[in-house]
Amino acid sequence: MRGLRVAFTITLFLGGLWSPSAAGAQQATKVARIGYLSVNLAAAPPNLHEAFRQGLRDLGYVEGRNVVIEYRDADGKPERLSRLAAELVALKVDVIMAGSTPNARAAKQATTTIPIVFLSGGDPVRDGLVSSLARPGGNLTGLSSLSPERVGKYLELLTLAVPRVSRVAVLWQPGALGERTENNMLKEAEVAARALRVGVQFVQARTSSDIDRAFADMTRARVDALTVWGTAMFATERGRLVALAAKNRLPALYTFRDFVDAGGLMSFGHSQADLNRRAATYVDKILKGAKPADLPVEQPTKFDLVLNLKTAKALGLTIPPSLLARADDLVEK
Repeated sequence: MRGLRVAFTITLFLGGLWSPSAAGAQQATKVARIGYLSVNLAAAPPNLHEAFRQGLRDLGYVEGRNVVIEYRDADGKPERLSRLAAELVALKVDVIMAGSTPNARAAKQATTTIPIVFLSGGDPVRDGLVSSLARPGGNLTGLSSLSPERVGKYLELLTLAVPRVSRVAVLWQPGALGERTENNMLKEAEVAARALRVGVQFVQARTSSDIDRAFADMTRARVDALTVWGTAMFATERGRLVALAAKNRLPALYTFRDFVDAGGLMSFGHSQADLNRRAATYVDKILKGAKPADLPVEQPTKFDLVLNLKTAKALGLTIPPSLLARADDLVEK
């Protein structure tokens, strides 16, 4: 009889180990592995990566406890991205976070099965990352932050801030946003310039070593103002770009607010930190079983106009009251 009781106790114990509730507990303690692919993590604004991590924490993920982030950083050399993406695939991470179009393209070339969450600076449909915004298809989804149509707004705002401008330089980085997106942006800029009756000078900077030459080209072209299209490389070089614009006395409009905080004249765009935080929700849904093909690509709905009054004064500009009234924030440092 005692032997039967022991056997019964052992059966209950083993049954408890393999009960649905115990299996659920084991599943709950599984450690998720996120691959984080970056062009230049150290040089990017620190609040962006922290916003992604905070987004994960808000959703219950604690690094070292139930999630591990595998970082692969190209240290500012995009040609390394393909190899680094392949390393993340070899690690069999659960999902890859790709913070820009080049990152996403490298990750897509490396795998057709591991889910990829991107933050595209261009049009992900035109650039071939997804089939459509509503139903991405494949193994990629995420957020898109820039549309060619917004280029006209950049020029409009710049001409309002600098009423006597006659020729505007457009500084852009070929290959950073995807060929189709860039071609459409160039066309939109030409259309907007004609409508505003200003000349436009397109100036390229493929790498950071091209920036000084780009400003020399602007001087030769006798431009009156500058707009800089947002890319990861330009964000990394924001201090240098702002300093060169000031040295050449060029009123400049940027895509990201970080430039204005660094002394740039004005910016018009979305919150990068907010997009990084929202990217964490995509990662969470995928880790819980959602398929990238079924998660629509989101786009920002709010764009902020930020003006730096100290920089305006240094340039001898008087910002029109109508434009000041439209500003979402005014910086005076």
